[in-house]
Amino acid sequence: METLKLLRDYFPTAVFTGKCLVFISEDWRVELTEHKDSDFSKTAAQPPVIRVRIFKKALNGEFVQGHYEDFQLASLGELAEQIEKYVQMAIGTNLKENFE
Repeated sequence: METLKLLRDYFPTAVFTGKCLVFISEDWRVELTEHKDSDFSKTAAQPPVIRVRIFKKALNGEFVQGHYEDFQLASLGELAEQIEKYVQMAIGTNLKENFE
């Protein structure tokens, strides 16, 4: 959860629910969740996996999951940059414009 808390600074329009970071607009919902590697046989600590899930609002008003991608980058700045680029390409619009 530490990485998600740090990502809040990069994405000020996101809401931290305690278990995920959420962006929501009229047509889209984006969730970021943090997953730690449970393989304790590895000697070097790996950065956590951040899963980005994209949901699109259906005609019935429900959000339907489209696709997701896992990110595992050690640099927080690069992680935020790549997540932002991925979301923008997935929804076809600027992240800051669509979620403000």
